Amino acid sequence: MNAARRKLTPGPRMLGHMTDAGSRPADTLHTADRDTLDTAALRHPDSLKWTAFDPDVIPMWVADMDFGIAPPIMDALRARLDRSLGYPQLMGDPILQAQLSQSLARYGLSGLGAEHMTFLPGVVPGIYAAVHALSTPGEPVVTMTPVYHPFHLAITDQDRRVSGVPLRDGDSGYEINWSALDAASRGSRLLLLCHPHNPTGRVWNAQELGKLRDLVLARDLFVMSDELHADLRYGEAFESFAADPRVQSRTITLTGPCKAFNTAGLGIGVMVSHNAALLSRVRRAAGGLMGHESALSITMWQAALRDGGPWLADTVAYLRGNRDFLSDYLRQHLPWVKFHEAQATYLAWLDLRAHPRAADIQAFLLQEARVAVHDGPVFAHDSHKSQYQGFIRLNFATSRTLLTEALDRMAAALNRAM
Repeated sequence: MNAARRKLTPGPRMLGHMTDAGSRPADTLHTADRDTLDTAALRHPDSLKWTAFDPDVIPMWVADMDFGIAPPIMDALRARLDRSLGYPQLMGDPILQAQLSQSLARYGLSGLGAEHMTFLPGVVPGIYAAVHALSTPGEPVVTMTPVYHPFHLAITDQDRRVSGVPLRDGDSGYEINWSALDAASRGSRLLLLCHPHNPTGRVWNAQELGKLRDLVLARDLFVMSDELHADLRYGEAFESFAADPRVQSRTITLTGPCKAFNTAGLGIGVMVSHNAALLSRVRRAAGGLMGHESALSITMWQAALRDGGPWLADTVAYLRGNRDFLSDYLRQHLPWVKFHEAQATYLAWLDLRAHPRAADIQAFLLQEARVAVHDGPVFAHDSHKSQYQGFIRLNFATSRTLLTEALDRMAAALNRAM
């Protein structure tokens, strides 16, 4: 590490008092303030991310951003509080439905009316509902690993079996193992697809989507496509799985604003399908167990779609700079770490299996570097967990200063133990 970096970056004991450049509370940050995060403000008692570990730990685990909320969203929420907080449009907010119909058309989901979408209190309940409605206990449900862990939980919590197909580590990124996926699909009725993929950051391209659609049709599968990270891409083209009319009647698409607009605390999502009967079937399967979206979450999403575009564009540009900085840092200071640059999301999937402490790498980094990351085995189920021991998922949606501090800590601890 060079001297300039050491002077810039405070050590672990200073974290509780560190302000990158200023002290504005985290929830009032504007676009220019992504490098001015006050860690004391971030560590408010309502934050899971910043209170789950000791005060000297830099949290880079759970998937929310350290940035403030887009000003138009904050303005809309404040204005909403001046009106009543009675029941919102629970049969489907017509303003939000119209906005979403226009927004989703960008990704090939055109021709959507009110009957083609139903709102949820979040995307995860939609995953559970799809599994419940489109499979039966004891049946295998197919997904590709590693993958966002609620995919596995939605299957096992409802007494189905995970049919996990590990992705291949290719020359330019993680790839689908087509023969294994075809074999796994033969005994299943449902595929859970993550697109863009969490945690590897892949955006499945047109050729891959075409081949995947062919397989789905050949094996007569339903598909639940989680497209929550679609707006967090770094130049990659994106097409929804259900953009192809051939698979629209058998596909449920899930999305929401919480990742792109950093509003995970205002739970809301939407379940979309061109097949209104299929959509109704999945929604009815959960019934009243699912709950409903809140008045403030509806207002938040309306404001995000109406006025949040510039904030989102600036945020994605900043995240892309963080991604590139992370990649350069690893190549220079930790060249033995294997990784592929994320094409989407603000999550890095890093292979540290070459390290002597790979067997307990998450605990090692927490104890020795005071950095909290997600452990690789979380993203697989049962027999596949050991395959991802030594991997970590790192959330780089923070200031460049905090990212640098975390990487410096990790490099120092990892290189000492090599």
